[in-house]
Amino acid sequence: MASVKTAKRLVVKIGSALLVDRVTGDLRNDWLHALALDVAWLKADGADVVLVSSGSIALGRRVLGLPGHDLALEQSQAAAAVGQIRLARAYEEALTPHGITTAQVLVTLEDSTDRRRYLNTRATLEQLLNLGVVPIVNENDTIATDEIRYGDNDRLAAQVAVTVGADQLILLSDVDGFYSANPGQDSNATRYEQINQITPEIEAMAGDAGSGLSKGGMKTKLMAAKAAMAAGCAMAISDGFTDRPLSALENGANATWFMPQDDPHLARKRWIGAMKPKGIVSIDAGAARALSRGKSLLPAGVTNITGDFRRGDPVSILGPDNTSLGLGLSRYNAFEAIAIKGLRTGDIEPILGYKPRAALIHRDDMVL
Repeated sequence: MASVKTAKRLVVKIGSALLVDRVTGDLRNDWLHALALDVAWLKADGADVVLVSSGSIALGRRVLGLPGHDLALEQSQAAAAVGQIRLARAYEEALTPHGITTAQVLVTLEDSTDRRRYLNTRATLEQLLNLGVVPIVNENDTIATDEIRYGDNDRLAAQVAVTVGADQLILLSDVDGFYSANPGQDSNATRYEQINQITPEIEAMAGDAGSGLSKGGMKTKLMAAKAAMAAGCAMAISDGFTDRPLSALENGANATWFMPQDDPHLARKRWIGAMKPKGIVSIDAGAARALSRGKSLLPAGVTNITGDFRRGDPVSILGPDNTSLGLGLSRYNAFEAIAIKGLRTGDIEPILGYKPRAALIHRDDMVL
């Protein structure tokens, strides 16, 4: 079984029903402050933590006096606009006493399907985590319409886990795992401790029931598990209503773990290696030696660029004798790469007009 304490980078999904009292519509402050203790505990142990949190609409609708269900799109967007401020402030107030800085990151489905937006989101989250910040991620319900919505935060959390290369994703839920049937309706339902492969039989067991304030059912959790496992990320479904749910999970609380075959690093390398290159980057002997030692490819070692590619596209890497060395994702488009090939980092800014990225292809985005 996986251990929360072994995670180097952890994404935790928090549903509306955990944050907002479904009767009063008030924020469950005591629960949130107990969760903050868990986040501080993980951070103190060296882990990066990202929180994917619902709750903005649930908080905003009470303030605006809107009904608890069946909101029109415009009403949901208005409630989100009001609730987002309160949600961000609540996390800030809970985590600041532990010396933890928070950031609000609002995304839509378009931000993951559009390559440029995806790369910008990834770069922002990576920078925040490198600075020790805990990002609070939510769907941007203020502007999202049905065409650009994830629709539930289970799949959003999985996408965030894939984006940041997390090794664990925890879905804090109103159930304590994945069952063979709905345990509320079938007394013979059994909980799975661990699932290594999502088979058609497993998928057939998933129901659609969700809690009063959340939209995600077990089917969306299986979809999240598929995405996470494919990226080398372990995923757990665990009861979130207990105080300090992450500590409880570490101490043996009921849960179902979905286990991947690879770790995130190897899964990402396999994903890159399967891509079709859209250009060629030729390098000199010095750069080839640097790559063999696990270094990134700097513009100074590049001798030629061919092809028409954008930032984030895969390109082939050729050595000085035109032998194929591998494949990598370019951090510059073809036009920029041609302009800076052979240049040292300090000479690039006057050419591009902005502070450059140090590597043309980072070692984490390269398969040799």
